[in-house]
Amino acid sequence: MVLDAQEMEILMKGQRILVIQTAFIGDSILTLPMIQRLKQLRSGATIDVVCHPLSAGIFKSSPSVEQVIVFDKRGKDKGLLKLLRFAGFIRKRKYDIIYSPHRSARTSLLVRLSGVKETYGFSNSSLSRFYNHIIEYRRDLHEVHRNLLLIESPIEGDSWRILPEISISNETETKINDFISKFKAERFAAIAPGSVWQTKKYPKEKYVKIIRYLLDNSFNIFLLGGQSDEHYCDEITGMFDQRVINTAGKFSIIESIGLLKKCSILISNDSAPTHFAMCANIPVLTIYCSTVAEFGFYPYNASGKYISYDKLSCKPCGIHGHQKCPVKTFDCAYKLEMDRVLGMIEQMIAK
Repeated sequence: MVLDAQEMEILMKGQRILVIQTAFIGDSILTLPMIQRLKQLRSGATIDVVCHPLSAGIFKSSPSVEQVIVFDKRGKDKGLLKLLRFAGFIRKRKYDIIYSPHRSARTSLLVRLSGVKETYGFSNSSLSRFYNHIIEYRRDLHEVHRNLLLIESPIEGDSWRILPEISISNETETKINDFISKFKAERFAAIAPGSVWQTKKYPKEKYVKIIRYLLDNSFNIFLLGGQSDEHYCDEITGMFDQRVINTAGKFSIIESIGLLKKCSILISNDSAPTHFAMCANIPVLTIYCSTVAEFGFYPYNASGKYISYDKLSCKPCGIHGHQKCPVKTFDCAYKLEMDRVLGMIEQMIAK
């Protein structure tokens, strides 16, 4: 028997779906398109998310998410006993389906202990046998595309390019507008020079040249980052006048996305701010040093670009990067010439 669309909606009405994504900020943002599409496919269902505390604000700002459940796996929920208690809490909520883009053994165990009979996970998940639907993890695809395969297949053409949706509250909008109003410039650019991995960071002296170029083109510049980037960004702003402003650690993730909506361009390392720009849907240039776009985390909106020096046998040296260059040259950064970078920025701001 084939059900029509109305009958399917009635059948799905009242379904309780749980998405587990306890990775950090960038991965959480790239999970939103899957949740948005899931909401379209199962319009009568409610979708809850289990996430890391740092990502809670992202999912709380998604129009497609009903409830956010924080799992502090490195803090108060650390350890097997705490995991068992958390699994009991999930079991009591009686979900019908679990989708898990996260691939850790801890997540797989949580899924197994949840009591949910319909579960979906990736083939490269630790303890993947704990899922009753195992989806091939496609390393040749963008992360958004990979995640979407958890809920539907096949995906035709570029239909996977779903931008993450974030709701900006009136309070946040007012805060950003008040902040912007302090500056006389008509054009703003953002730069995210930091990363937790040193070999992902385009050198400071090269970012200084990018800033000088943008200042010469009548931009005011905001430096973006978390609290851990504040000192590094202070070092950069100390070289310039008041047209270069350090916002690192001063805004939440959602506020930073709101700020990006006011900017003409973002220049970023291969790090979370690239994905903030997907939420804001602005032009972004992602600079790859030790990593490569082929890992599947490149900017994918219409105005996103990336640049990389790839003529190296040692690149990539790891999916996350390192704190020090393994071969002690850092050629992946120093051989990426400024003329190439500035030429691409020139094309992007001209548009």
